[in-house]
Amino acid sequence: MSSISFSEVADLQISKFANIGAFAILIFDFCITFQDEVTWTWYRPWGITRVIFAISRYLPFIGSGLSAYAVLRVSGPPPPSMAENIIHIISIVAAEGLLVIRTWAFWQKSKRVLIGLVAYSVVTIIAAASMNLLPNHQLISADVSTIPGQNFESSRNAALVYAILALFECVILALTAYKKFSDYRKIESSIISTVYGGSMFYMLCIIAITVTNVIIDAVFPVGYTNMFDTLQLVIHSVLGSRIMFHLRSSHDHIHEMHTPLMPTMTGAIQYAQPSQMQTNERSNFSSEV
Repeated sequence: MSSISFSEVADLQISKFANIGAFAILIFDFCITFQDEVTWTWYRPWGITRVIFAISRYLPFIGSGLSAYAVLRVSGPPPPSMAENIIHIISIVAAEGLLVIRTWAFWQKSKRVLIGLVAYSVVTIIAAASMNLLPNHQLISADVSTIPGQNFESSRNAALVYAILALFECVILALTAYKKFSDYRKIESSIISTVYGGSMFYMLCIIAITVTNVIIDAVFPVGYTNMFDTLQLVIHSVLGSRIMFHLRSSHDHIHEMHTPLMPTMTGAIQYAQPSQMQTNERSNFSSEV
Protein backbone atom coordinates (compact mmCIF):
# COMPACT_ATOMS: atom_id res chain seq x y z
CA MET A 1 0.00 0.00 0.00
CA SER A 2 1.40 3.41 -0.91
CA SER A 3 1.88 6.37 1.42
CA ILE A 4 -1.08 8.03 -0.27
CA SER A 5 -3.23 5.06 0.71
CA PHE A 6 -2.08 5.25 4.32
CA SER A 7 -2.91 8.96 4.37
CA GLU A 8 -6.38 8.30 2.97
CA VAL A 9 -7.01 5.61 5.57
CA ALA A 10 -6.15 8.08 8.33
CA ASP A 11 -8.35 10.77 6.78
CA LEU A 12 -11.20 8.31 6.42
CA GLN A 13 -10.93 7.26 10.04
CA ILE A 14 -11.21 10.88 11.18
CA SER A 15 -14.24 11.31 8.93
CA LYS A 16 -15.91 8.25 10.46
CA PHE A 17 -15.27 9.46 14.01
CA ALA A 18 -16.83 12.83 13.09
CA ASN A 19 -19.99 11.10 11.82
CA ILE A 20 -20.33 9.04 14.99
CA GLY A 21 -19.86 12.22 17.03
CA ALA A 22 -22.60 13.99 15.06
CA PHE A 23 -24.99 11.08 15.72
CA ALA A 24 -24.20 11.40 19.43
CA ILE A 25 -25.02 15.12 19.27
CA LEU A 26 -28.41 14.32 17.73
CA ILE A 27 -29.24 11.82 20.47
CA PHE A 28 -28.03 14.16 23.22
CA ASP A 29 -30.02 17.10 21.87
CA PHE A 30 -33.15 14.95 21.60
CA CYS A 31 -32.80 13.97 25.25
CA ILE A 32 -32.42 17.54 26.51
CA THR A 33 -35.19 18.98 24.30
CA PHE A 34 -37.73 16.17 24.59
CA GLN A 35 -39.59 18.03 27.34
CA ASP A 36 -39.79 21.10 25.11
CA GLU A 37 -41.19 18.97 22.31
CA VAL A 38 -43.88 17.57 24.59
CA THR A 39 -44.74 21.06 25.85
CA TRP A 40 -44.77 22.94 22.56
CA THR A 41 -45.89 20.37 19.97
CA TRP A 42 -47.58 17.28 21.38
CA TYR A 43 -50.82 19.00 22.33
CA ARG A 44 -51.09 21.11 19.19
CA PRO A 45 -53.40 20.15 16.32
CA TRP A 46 -51.81 18.42 13.35
CA GLY A 47 -51.14 20.66 10.39
CA ILE A 48 -48.57 21.16 7.65
CA THR A 49 -46.10 22.77 10.05
CA ARG A 50 -46.30 19.95 12.57
CA VAL A 51 -45.95 17.30 9.84
CA ILE A 52 -42.83 19.02 8.49
CA PHE A 53 -41.50 19.35 12.03
CA ALA A 54 -42.02 15.64 12.72
CA ILE A 55 -40.11 14.72 9.55
CA SER A 56 -37.20 17.06 10.30
CA ARG A 57 -37.14 15.89 13.92
CA TYR A 58 -37.26 12.11 13.55
CA LEU A 59 -36.15 11.15 10.04
CA PRO A 60 -32.55 12.23 10.76
CA PHE A 61 -32.32 9.41 13.29
CA ILE A 62 -32.73 6.94 10.43
CA GLY A 63 -30.26 8.75 8.17
CA SER A 64 -27.70 9.16 10.95
CA GLY A 65 -28.24 5.56 11.99
CA LEU A 66 -27.47 4.33 8.49
CA SER A 67 -24.29 6.42 8.46
CA ALA A 68 -23.29 5.03 11.86
CA TYR A 69 -23.89 1.51 10.59
CA ALA A 70 -21.67 2.19 7.58
CA VAL A 71 -18.96 3.45 9.93
CA LEU A 72 -19.12 0.56 12.41
CA ARG A 73 -19.79 -2.23 9.92
CA VAL A 74 -17.10 -4.92 10.03
CA SER A 75 -18.79 -7.51 7.82
CA GLY A 76 -22.08 -8.01 6.07
CA PRO A 77 -23.74 -6.00 3.31
CA PRO A 78 -23.15 -2.24 3.21
CA PRO A 79 -26.12 0.04 3.89
CA PRO A 80 -28.03 1.19 0.81
CA SER A 81 -26.27 4.44 -0.11
CA MET A 82 -29.12 5.61 -2.35
CA ALA A 83 -31.68 5.21 0.46
CA GLU A 84 -29.31 7.01 2.82
CA ASN A 85 -28.92 9.92 0.39
CA ILE A 86 -32.67 10.20 -0.11
CA ILE A 87 -33.30 10.22 3.65
CA HIS A 88 -30.67 12.93 4.10
CA ILE A 89 -32.23 15.03 1.35
CA ILE A 90 -35.79 14.68 2.72
CA SER A 91 -34.65 15.51 6.26
CA ILE A 92 -32.80 18.64 5.19
CA VAL A 93 -35.66 19.73 2.92
CA ALA A 94 -38.09 19.37 5.86
CA ALA A 95 -35.86 21.50 8.09
CA GLU A 96 -35.57 24.11 5.36
CA GLY A 97 -39.35 23.94 4.99
CA LEU A 98 -39.73 25.12 8.58
CA LEU A 99 -37.47 28.07 7.77
CA VAL A 100 -39.51 28.87 4.66
CA ILE A 101 -42.79 28.84 6.63
CA ARG A 102 -41.29 31.06 9.29
CA THR A 103 -39.93 33.52 6.72
CA TRP A 104 -43.25 33.63 4.87
CA ALA A 105 -45.01 34.43 8.13
CA PHE A 106 -42.49 37.19 8.91
CA TRP A 107 -43.65 38.76 5.64
CA GLN A 108 -47.31 38.78 6.77
CA LYS A 109 -48.06 35.66 4.71
CA SER A 110 -47.59 37.56 1.47
CA LYS A 111 -48.73 35.50 -1.52
CA ARG A 112 -45.93 36.89 -3.65
CA VAL A 113 -43.32 35.92 -1.09
CA LEU A 114 -44.88 32.47 -0.74
CA ILE A 115 -44.89 31.87 -4.50
CA GLY A 116 -41.31 33.09 -4.76
CA LEU A 117 -40.11 30.94 -1.86
CA VAL A 118 -41.89 27.82 -3.12
CA ALA A 119 -40.61 28.28 -6.67
CA TYR A 120 -37.05 28.89 -5.46
CA SER A 121 -37.31 25.90 -3.11
CA VAL A 122 -38.39 23.60 -5.94
CA VAL A 123 -35.56 24.79 -8.19
CA THR A 124 -33.06 24.32 -5.34
CA ILE A 125 -34.29 20.80 -4.56
CA ILE A 126 -34.19 19.71 -8.20
CA ALA A 127 -30.71 21.13 -8.77
CA ALA A 128 -29.26 19.71 -5.56
CA ALA A 129 -30.89 16.30 -5.95
CA SER A 130 -29.73 15.99 -9.55
CA MET A 131 -26.11 16.55 -8.59
CA ASN A 132 -26.33 14.37 -5.49
CA LEU A 133 -27.94 11.40 -7.25
CA LEU A 134 -25.64 11.47 -10.29
CA PRO A 135 -22.21 10.94 -8.68
CA ASN A 136 -20.66 9.45 -11.82
CA HIS A 137 -20.80 12.79 -13.62
CA GLN A 138 -17.99 14.72 -11.95
CA LEU A 139 -18.41 18.46 -12.37
CA ILE A 140 -15.38 19.07 -10.14
CA SER A 141 -12.13 17.19 -10.82
CA ALA A 142 -11.36 14.76 -8.01
CA ASP A 143 -8.72 12.34 -6.82
CA VAL A 144 -9.58 8.68 -7.13
CA SER A 145 -9.86 6.69 -3.91
CA THR A 146 -6.96 4.28 -3.39
CA ILE A 147 -8.96 2.03 -1.05
CA PRO A 148 -10.72 -0.81 -2.90
CA GLY A 149 -14.45 -1.09 -2.24
CA GLN A 150 -14.56 2.11 -0.21
CA ASN A 151 -18.11 3.50 -0.03
CA PHE A 152 -17.75 6.09 2.73
CA GLU A 153 -16.57 8.89 0.50
CA SER A 154 -18.62 11.44 -1.40
CA SER A 155 -18.47 12.69 -4.94
CA ARG A 156 -16.90 16.10 -5.37
CA ASN A 157 -20.30 17.15 -6.73
CA ALA A 158 -21.38 17.35 -3.09
CA ALA A 159 -19.56 20.68 -2.89
CA LEU A 160 -21.90 22.08 -5.53
CA VAL A 161 -24.92 20.62 -3.73
CA TYR A 162 -23.91 22.34 -0.51
CA ALA A 163 -23.17 25.57 -2.39
CA ILE A 164 -26.71 25.59 -3.81
CA LEU A 165 -28.08 24.94 -0.32
CA ALA A 166 -25.92 27.68 1.21
CA LEU A 167 -27.21 30.18 -1.37
CA PHE A 168 -30.80 29.25 -0.53
CA GLU A 169 -30.14 29.67 3.19
CA CYS A 170 -28.50 33.05 2.59
CA VAL A 171 -31.64 34.20 0.75
CA ILE A 172 -33.80 33.10 3.70
CA LEU A 173 -31.49 34.93 6.12
CA ALA A 174 -31.51 38.06 3.96
CA LEU A 175 -35.32 38.13 3.82
CA THR A 176 -35.53 37.78 7.60
CA ALA A 177 -32.88 40.43 8.23
CA TYR A 178 -34.48 42.85 5.77
CA LYS A 179 -37.86 42.48 7.45
CA LYS A 180 -36.40 42.96 10.90
CA PHE A 181 -34.38 46.07 10.08
CA SER A 182 -36.91 47.66 7.72
CA ASP A 183 -40.00 47.25 9.90
CA TYR A 184 -38.57 47.26 13.43
CA ARG A 185 -35.41 49.34 13.01
CA LYS A 186 -36.54 52.05 15.42
CA ILE A 187 -38.36 49.79 17.88
CA GLU A 188 -36.54 48.80 21.05
CA SER A 189 -38.43 45.64 21.90
CA SER A 190 -36.94 42.67 23.72
CA ILE A 191 -39.62 40.44 22.20
CA ILE A 192 -38.80 41.42 18.62
CA SER A 193 -35.06 41.18 19.30
CA THR A 194 -35.51 37.71 20.77
CA VAL A 195 -37.70 36.37 17.98
CA TYR A 196 -35.78 37.81 15.04
CA GLY A 197 -32.33 37.77 16.62
CA GLY A 198 -32.61 34.16 17.75
CA SER A 199 -33.84 32.98 14.36
CA MET A 200 -31.08 34.85 12.53
CA PHE A 201 -28.43 33.40 14.84
CA TYR A 202 -29.65 29.85 14.20
CA MET A 203 -29.65 30.55 10.47
CA LEU A 204 -26.04 31.76 10.63
CA CYS A 205 -25.08 28.52 12.38
CA ILE A 206 -26.78 26.46 9.66
CA ILE A 207 -25.07 28.49 6.92
CA ALA A 208 -21.71 28.07 8.67
CA ILE A 209 -21.84 24.25 8.59
CA THR A 210 -23.10 24.29 4.99
CA VAL A 211 -20.24 26.53 3.83
CA THR A 212 -17.79 24.34 5.77
CA ASN A 213 -19.02 21.32 3.83
CA VAL A 214 -18.59 23.24 0.56
CA ILE A 215 -14.93 23.87 1.38
CA ILE A 216 -14.25 20.32 2.62
CA ASP A 217 -15.85 18.62 -0.36
CA ALA A 218 -14.20 20.95 -2.87
CA VAL A 219 -10.59 21.17 -1.72
CA PHE A 220 -9.88 18.70 1.10
CA PRO A 221 -8.45 15.22 0.42
CA VAL A 222 -11.01 12.67 -0.73
CA GLY A 223 -10.94 10.86 2.61
CA TYR A 224 -12.55 13.87 4.30
CA THR A 225 -15.46 14.34 1.89
CA ASN A 226 -18.01 12.70 4.21
CA MET A 227 -16.62 14.12 7.44
CA PHE A 228 -19.49 16.50 8.22
CA ASP A 229 -22.18 14.73 6.20
CA THR A 230 -24.07 13.56 9.29
CA LEU A 231 -23.39 16.83 11.10
CA GLN A 232 -25.08 18.73 8.26
CA LEU A 233 -28.19 16.62 8.79
CA VAL A 234 -28.01 16.94 12.57
CA ILE A 235 -27.53 20.72 12.61
CA HIS A 236 -30.56 21.23 10.38
CA SER A 237 -32.70 18.98 12.58
CA VAL A 238 -31.48 20.37 15.89
CA LEU A 239 -31.67 24.07 15.00
CA GLY A 240 -34.91 23.71 13.04
CA SER A 241 -36.52 22.15 16.11
CA ARG A 242 -35.06 24.78 18.41
CA ILE A 243 -36.43 27.58 16.24
CA MET A 244 -39.89 26.01 16.58
CA PHE A 245 -39.60 25.58 20.36
CA HIS A 246 -38.13 29.05 20.77
CA LEU A 247 -40.93 30.80 18.89
CA ARG A 248 -43.70 28.93 20.67
CA SER A 249 -42.08 29.54 24.04
CA SER A 250 -41.79 33.27 23.26
CA HIS A 251 -45.44 33.36 22.25
CA ASP A 252 -46.65 31.78 25.48
CA HIS A 253 -44.45 34.12 27.50
CA ILE A 254 -45.97 37.12 25.71
CA HIS A 255 -49.46 35.74 26.31
CA GLU A 256 -48.85 35.32 30.04
CA MET A 257 -47.36 38.80 30.40
CA HIS A 258 -50.38 40.33 28.56
CA THR A 259 -48.14 42.73 26.64
CA PRO A 260 -49.44 44.78 23.70
CA LEU A 261 -47.36 42.50 21.46
CA MET A 262 -50.03 39.77 21.58
CA PRO A 263 -49.57 36.91 19.12
CA THR A 264 -51.79 33.96 18.38
CA MET A 265 -50.13 30.67 17.54
CA THR A 266 -51.49 27.86 15.44
CA GLY A 267 -49.60 26.26 12.55
CA ALA A 268 -47.41 28.94 10.95
CA ILE A 269 -45.77 32.24 11.94
CA GLN A 270 -46.96 35.70 11.08
CA TYR A 271 -45.64 39.08 12.12
CA ALA A 272 -47.48 42.26 11.17
CA GLN A 273 -45.82 45.57 10.43
CA PRO A 274 -45.70 48.05 13.30
CA SER A 275 -48.05 50.99 13.07
CA GLN A 276 -48.98 53.90 15.35
CA MET A 277 -46.30 53.13 17.94
CA GLN A 278 -47.06 54.81 21.25
CA THR A 279 -44.32 53.20 23.30
CA ASN A 280 -41.21 51.20 22.53
CA GLU A 281 -43.12 47.97 23.16
CA ARG A 282 -46.27 48.84 21.25
CA SER A 283 -46.61 47.42 17.74
CA ASN A 284 -49.12 45.49 15.72
CA PHE A 285 -47.24 42.23 16.11
CA SER A 286 -49.17 39.07 15.41
CA SER A 287 -47.79 35.57 15.16
CA GLU A 288 -48.84 32.03 14.30
CA VAL A 289 -46.75 28.98 14.99
